[in-house]
Amino acid sequence: MYGFHGRLLHIDLTGQKSSWHELEESRLRAFLGGIGLGTSLLYDFAPPGVEPLSPANPLIFTSAPLAGTGLTTTAKFAVVTKSPLTGFIADSLSSSFFALELKRAGLDALVITGRASSPVYVLVNDGKVEIRDGGQLWGKSAKETESLIRAELQEEAVRVAAIGRAGENRVRFATISNEGRHAGRGGVGAVMGSKKLKAIALRGHDAVCVADPVGVAAIADSMRQRSLGTLTAKYREIGTVANLALFNRLGTLPTRNFQQPTFDHAEALSGESLTENNFSRRHGCACCTIRCERLFKSLTGAEQRLEYETLFALGPLCGIEDPESVIRAAQLCDHYGLDTISTGGTLAWAMECADKGLLPEAQDLGLSFGKAGALLKTISAIAERSGLGALLAEGSRRAAIEVGGESAYWAMHVKGLELPGYEPRSLKTMALGLAVNPRGACHNRSGAYEADFSAQVDRFRADPGRGTLVAASEDFGAVLDSLIVCKFLRKCFTDFYAEAADLLSRVTGWSCSDAELRQVGERINTLKKLFNMREGWQPQDDWLPPRLLGETLPTGVAQGVGLTVNELREMIQGYYRAREWDENGFIPEKKLKELGLPAEVQNVQTV
Repeated sequence: MYGFHGRLLHIDLTGQKSSWHELEESRLRAFLGGIGLGTSLLYDFAPPGVEPLSPANPLIFTSAPLAGTGLTTTAKFAVVTKSPLTGFIADSLSSSFFALELKRAGLDALVITGRASSPVYVLVNDGKVEIRDGGQLWGKSAKETESLIRAELQEEAVRVAAIGRAGENRVRFATISNEGRHAGRGGVGAVMGSKKLKAIALRGHDAVCVADPVGVAAIADSMRQRSLGTLTAKYREIGTVANLALFNRLGTLPTRNFQQPTFDHAEALSGESLTENNFSRRHGCACCTIRCERLFKSLTGAEQRLEYETLFALGPLCGIEDPESVIRAAQLCDHYGLDTISTGGTLAWAMECADKGLLPEAQDLGLSFGKAGALLKTISAIAERSGLGALLAEGSRRAAIEVGGESAYWAMHVKGLELPGYEPRSLKTMALGLAVNPRGACHNRSGAYEADFSAQVDRFRADPGRGTLVAASEDFGAVLDSLIVCKFLRKCFTDFYAEAADLLSRVTGWSCSDAELRQVGERINTLKKLFNMREGWQPQDDWLPPRLLGETLPTGVAQGVGLTVNELREMIQGYYRAREWDENGFIPEKKLKELGLPAEVQNVQTV
């Protein structure tokens, strides 16, 4: 089989056993790899209604057909599970040499179920599977764990994905880290910690075989050249931190828990200022020519990677203006293994509660907008689940339910997932994308903001036609996330579906068309929704926080702009129509049959 191995490894930590299974070509063609394959396997392996932190919830790692082919930005893997934060699908991506080693280890997918009786780590070495004692690793950071495993195995080339203290303590927005990168959103690290699984170590030598090596190499060379052009200049020159100053000028930089769309101290935290005052070096993921990653130095000389979302969440969202404090906060999140967006969003909720007299514990800590010292202490408390941190480790939705009063009004989440750094009231297409996405408030699974930033629509006005744009954006993202190709390469394609179909055909030997790939994207997103429906989704889950529907923007170029309940409802109805779902967002049987669902959701066959 070209581009794939056609194999899945299932590890049962409770029984301390493993088994290899065949992955049928029909399934791989229907869902590709990455997020698509992971979604398909989650539907099969997760018992309906499974508790996310129970042994039965599967933790699924998937490779992709383009991984290891030499195409720039394709060294990525996916982690899929049922989210302990939302109760719906969690699908996270990460980039590193771990992704390449997953492929070399002969795996298209690794499914882990059960719970070990004591901490363990898993070693997969050229098809040989070991479940090894991990007691000496418990309590260590992911970085320390990686070093200790390499020393124990006396193998520097082994690649490791691990959790930190947040995952061990089942913080509901804990991450899985690998070589400084993170599978971040949705709490995948908490699921790993609930299984007492500290790390996964991989070593393999399987070659990646493609059907047309010459053709694939020619496309890889072309894309390498395109990736160095003007379409990726922003990422190569400053990185995503460039967004902060731009979003502030556009009135779409969420500040002080979405109370404002502009930040008075944006200049001090801008990518330009950070580059001038704190820049250390430029870096990139494995197999990437864009190299968007920027490492910045703190006053101690320690380096820290910053991207826009981390900068926004630990800076303006919490009213923090000091770059040194934001860098230190990001260091703590990486050390403990915490999703920076949910960390910032939950802290901002707690700050507003404290400011309005509703959370005495936060007041006692001095946790308030702009107070960096209390923010840093609380990040550690969250990871350790100590004091107020035990409440905040549950995420803003659950914390607000426990605190009660008006605190739910200040919890800025969709389906339990805290909002990213885009102000929905001044980005109406994005508002819809955040409301309806199966993952929750997500800027990665829906690039709806691109329409708002173009001349395609008036970003300050809502209309039902946004539904078609959002659905198309989600399907496009699903194909990118299943091939897997980094979204920063997306504009380098002249005709994405046609070029991607040609590339996939040359890799796999299939005769793949652009129409087939478009349907793959729709099939993946429909199955995500189908999984959520099975797990209890209701129409009211496709909605935005009440603040966004009850307050107009008080500052910036979007001053006075708001989003009404009727506007959001009309856009959601337009989205459901674009998807050919019913008016309540449920999927008709006709649509399932058209996409081959759930007939394509088959059990894997034991070899």
